[in-house]
Amino acid sequence: MRSDCIKKGVSRTPHRSLLMATGVSKKAMHKPFIGIASSFSDLVPGHIGIRDLERQIEKGIHSGGGQSFIFGIPAVCDGIAMGHDGMRYSLPSRDLIADCIETVANAHQLDGLVLISNCDKITPAMLIASARLNIPTIIVTAGPMLDGESKCEKLTMIKGSFEAVGKYRDGIITEERLLELEEASCPSAGSCQGLYTANTMACLTEIMGMSLPFCATSAAVSSHKRRIAFESGMQIVEMVNNNKRPLDIITKDNLRNAIIADLAMGGSTNSFLHILALANAANIDISLKDFEELSQKIPQILKLEPSSDITMSGFYQAGGVSGLLKVLLNEFSEFKDVEGVTLRKTSELVNNAYIDNSVIHNTSNPYNTKPGLGILRGNISPNGSVIKISAVDEKCYEFIGKAKVFDSEEEAMTALENDLIKEGDVIVIRYEGPKGGPGMREMLAPTSLLVGKGLGTKAALITDGRFSGGTRGICVGHICPEASDGGIIGLIKDGDVIEININKRTMDLKVSEEELENRRKNWKPKALTISSGYLAKYARTVQDASHGAIV
Repeated sequence: MRSDCIKKGVSRTPHRSLLMATGVSKKAMHKPFIGIASSFSDLVPGHIGIRDLERQIEKGIHSGGGQSFIFGIPAVCDGIAMGHDGMRYSLPSRDLIADCIETVANAHQLDGLVLISNCDKITPAMLIASARLNIPTIIVTAGPMLDGESKCEKLTMIKGSFEAVGKYRDGIITEERLLELEEASCPSAGSCQGLYTANTMACLTEIMGMSLPFCATSAAVSSHKRRIAFESGMQIVEMVNNNKRPLDIITKDNLRNAIIADLAMGGSTNSFLHILALANAANIDISLKDFEELSQKIPQILKLEPSSDITMSGFYQAGGVSGLLKVLLNEFSEFKDVEGVTLRKTSELVNNAYIDNSVIHNTSNPYNTKPGLGILRGNISPNGSVIKISAVDEKCYEFIGKAKVFDSEEEAMTALENDLIKEGDVIVIRYEGPKGGPGMREMLAPTSLLVGKGLGTKAALITDGRFSGGTRGICVGHICPEASDGGIIGLIKDGDVIEININKRTMDLKVSEEELENRRKNWKPKALTISSGYLAKYARTVQDASHGAIV
C-alpha cells in the first residue's frame, strides 16, 4: 500500500506515534488509509448537509476494511458570491481546491480518496485533483435541493429570486410577493434545482463513471443519497485493493462521452472550461475543436430548468443519468466505472419502462436537432465563445443589434436598473475575463435582470466573463481573446452593430478592418484593480478560457 511509507518499519515509529495520536489503533495500521476530502460548510446551501454524508462514508469505509480520515477543503457558493467582488474568487477557487486535495493526499501518502462535493467549482476541482494524483478515488456529489413552492407556484433559486428581482423592478410583482418568493425558493440543503453548473458537473461526473449510479440526481436530503454515500465508502476500499485508478476511467474516449452528454443535456456553459481543465490535468488532447465536431452530430434530448420547468427532481424520476446513458448508448464509447461495471451494464439499471421519454427524449425525437451548447466564432471571438443554445428562443437564433458597452458588470447593472437598456441592444461587458477580471466572474445578475424585465428575447449580452448555468437568453460568454489580451471586444464602441448567428455559429462586429486598426492604435488595456493576494497571482498565471482558464 502507498501508506506503508508512513507506517511500516522501525524508522516510522514517530509516524505511527503521531497516527496513534489521531486515534488509529495498531490493528488499523494494516488497513488502507482512505482520505475523505469534505467540502462541508455552513456558508454554502449545497454543502450544509455534508456532515451526514461524511458519517455514511466513514461507515462504508470501515465496513469495507479501511481506515478513514476526514480533512476539509474550501467551498464557495456562487449564488452568494454573485454580483460583487466575491465572484472573482469563484473560478480561481477551482485550482485552489485541487491544490489542497493534492497537498493533503501526497503529504500523508493516502491510499485512496472519497471526495465529497456539490457546488459549481468544487466538483471540477475534485476531478482535476483525482487526475493529478491518480490514486483510487470516488466522488460523492451531495445532490440537488428540493423544489421550492409558494401559492402553488413551483420555484427554483433562479426564477424565484434572481429573475424575481427583475419582475419586481419592472412592476410585474409586488414587494410582498418578492419577499414570499425569497423565503420559499430554496427550501432545503442541496445544489440549486436546475441544470446549472453544479448539477451539470455532477451529471458529467456520473456519466464518466467517477461516482456511483444515481449519485448526481438523488436529492441531498434523501435516504437514497445516504445509501450512495455508504456504498461509496465500501467501494473505495475495493478500488484500493484492486488498484483501480482515475486515469483508468478518465480517458480521451470517456471525456468525449462527457462532451456528448453535455451537448445532449444542454448543460452549463461552464462545463466547457472544466472539461478542458480536466483534460489538461489528465494530459489528454481535448480542445474546443472536439466540442465543435461533436456539436454537429448530437441533438438535444434533455431540457431542464432554466430552459424548461423540469428540475433535477423530475430528471431523477424520469430515469436520471442512467436513463440518459441508455438513450445515448450508441453514441458513447464503452468504458468501466468506479465499480468496474461497463457502460452498457450501467444503462441496464434503468429498464425502458422507467425512462420517461417525455423528459428524456429519444435521439429520433429530440427537443432540438441542434445541441444544447454551441461554440461561436467570428471577428469578436476568433478563438471561440460559448452560448447555451438550449436557453435561447428559436426566433432569436439570428440577432442583430447595437452595442452598449460597459467595462464591468457593475456598470451594466446600473444601466439595467435605470432602464437604459432597450429592445435591440447588445450589452457588451468586458474586462471580466480570467486575467482582466481577474477571476472571470459569472454574469447571472445582469442576465436574470434582463429576463425579469421582459428583454430576454429582445436584447443580447456578450462578455469575456462567464455565465451561471442558470442564465437564459441571447447570452454569449467566454469570448477569446479577452479584452485584457487585446481582443476585439476591447475595441467595441457604443452604437456598433453586432450580429449573432447561432445557425451559422458566428458572432461578428460590423466594423471595417481599417476602422478597427485605427482603434487599436489608441487602445490601452484597463489597469488591473487588484495588485496583491491570491487574485493577483492568479491573474499572472491564468490561461484564457479556450484553454479552460487553467493556471
